Amino acid sequence: MEAINDFVSAVNGFVWGPVMLVLLFGTHVYLTVRTKFIQKHTFKAIKLSVTPDTDAEGDVSGFGALTTALAATIGTGNIVGVATAVALGGPGAIMWCWLTGLFGIATKYGEALLAIKYRVKDKTGAMVGGPMYALERGLGQKWLGVIFAAFAGIACFGIGNMTQANSISTMVRDNFGVPQWMTGVVLMICTALVILGGVKSIAKCCEKLVPLMAGLYILGCVVILFINAPLLGAGLKLIVSSAFTPTAAGGGFVGATVMMAIRFGIARGLFTNESGLGSAPIAAAAAMTKNPVRQALIAMTGVFWDTIIVCALTGMVLVTSILKSPDQLAGLDGGALTSAAFNHIPV
Repeated sequence: MEAINDFVSAVNGFVWGPVMLVLLFGTHVYLTVRTKFIQKHTFKAIKLSVTPDTDAEGDVSGFGALTTALAATIGTGNIVGVATAVALGGPGAIMWCWLTGLFGIATKYGEALLAIKYRVKDKTGAMVGGPMYALERGLGQKWLGVIFAAFAGIACFGIGNMTQANSISTMVRDNFGVPQWMTGVVLMICTALVILGGVKSIAKCCEKLVPLMAGLYILGCVVILFINAPLLGAGLKLIVSSAFTPTAAGGGFVGATVMMAIRFGIARGLFTNESGLGSAPIAAAAAMTKNPVRQALIAMTGVFWDTIIVCALTGMVLVTSILKSPDQLAGLDGGALTSAAFNHIPV
């Protein structure tokens, strides 16, 4: 097990090293420039997301496709993921996470547009698409599409189901004393009831649960920030300054270099919204739309909600809570840190 852990750590260090960070963030910036700052259409896109595209081909509504993609990122990515970024990269990681989301809107727009443009109907008449079809039909490189599909299938277990199940079961165990295996069984049954119905069943469930889940979480963040109002200025200043200067250990925070803030901020930025990961466009390809641009605009709003709103709120909650109670929150990570911060809500 030690050898396996060393191997995984070495691969992780390379994958999330300088080369990947430059490629990832550089692609976001490049596409932002090439699309002439597509982010300026965000509010128009939000309006489109709740406006049905009538008489269009597809399996789910545009809003359903959006919430299906959001279901995979709101929670593990921009709640627990942000806490992990703060614990490992210091408060400055939040700034880089937010910047990754801001520029990543352009990447999400581009990959969703390609997914819809090159989508096809399968034998059952359902719409299927995603990067694998764009690689095959757009670039004529079917072998690349096959490789992407294989790795995407593996990633669904590692960065999706396993991470989410672990975070949920850990917090349920810590707060209610329920064994992790019991939580895992309940999650398995609930998930099966939804996904066995196909993409239509998934989208129908997400349309109802995701807005409710996000709304309640945002409300909780607002309550905590109201309680921590005297520390908002200091928290924001610390986040911005720590993004470009080393953070000294103390006050509940670990010592972190600028490179650590950039590394963990950008890495978690990708995890919060999946821009460039290629998973969200698969859901977008099933949307009912006549125009790829229209659904691509809707898809990019997922980054706005994920990172620009929820991630920023989470970051401010965590930093102000640590400033307020450094002894209680020091040394905590991931779900434990988030849970401890939300214990500040009066009950």
